[in-house]
Amino acid sequence: MAVNLIKLSVGTRSIDGLAKWQRNARAKGPDGNPRHVTRMWPKREAEIVAGGSIYWVIKGVILCRQEVLRLDEVVRKDGIRRCGIVLRPGLTPVVPTPKKAFQGWRYLTAEDAPKDIDAERLHEMPLPPKLQMALAEIGVV
Repeated sequence: MAVNLIKLSVGTRSIDGLAKWQRNARAKGPDGNPRHVTRMWPKREAEIVAGGSIYWVIKGVILCRQEVLRLDEVVRKDGIRRCGIVLRPGLTPVVPTPKKAFQGWRYLTAEDAPKDIDAERLHEMPLPPKLQMALAEIGVV
């Protein structure tokens, strides 16, 4: 069974902002896929690459997810071994879910993961993250 990761997208204000960052050459690996480099290597690698996703927290709300393709070793100029979480291009919006700040990443089971937003709702105008968080806190979205 697959397991997911949850990660803060620091400095991002919206899903579009995250998508824009991932189109930047600095956010891509050698194969052109977006990747997120982190210092720690997930111990549950096999479960993550077996269909897991990374759920992005933007401004205190889980707003989207992205499928994890694989984990690559990344060694930068400082010689420290890091984990490059290689992601499938494209972000899938999920039901906005409040999430308090934390450091690093965390595991997220399929049962606890927010559901994808229905295809018919994708054409709706996105709400500002602050409003999404307020509505999620009271259980409206």
